Amino acid sequence: MEQQVSLDAAAWRKSTRSSDSGDACVEVATNLPGLVAMRDSKDPTGPTLTFTPAEWTTFLNEISNGGHDL
Repeated sequence: MEQQVSLDAAAWRKSTRSSDSGDACVEVATNLPGLVAMRDSKDPTGPTLTFTPAEWTTFLNEISNGGHDL
């Protein structure tokens, strides 16, 4: 069973890569101990992805290398 993590203390910030038109905005919270959280800024009460710091670094490296291009 997966453990539930409280994100009540998350300090969300919008990604610098988000578009100015607001249609592709991602927010990230990096202030939580041992956790990085990501959500869609248009749906702040919706689903959230969570990563360990190591997983987050891997994810960012994969994106930088085109690993998740559509």
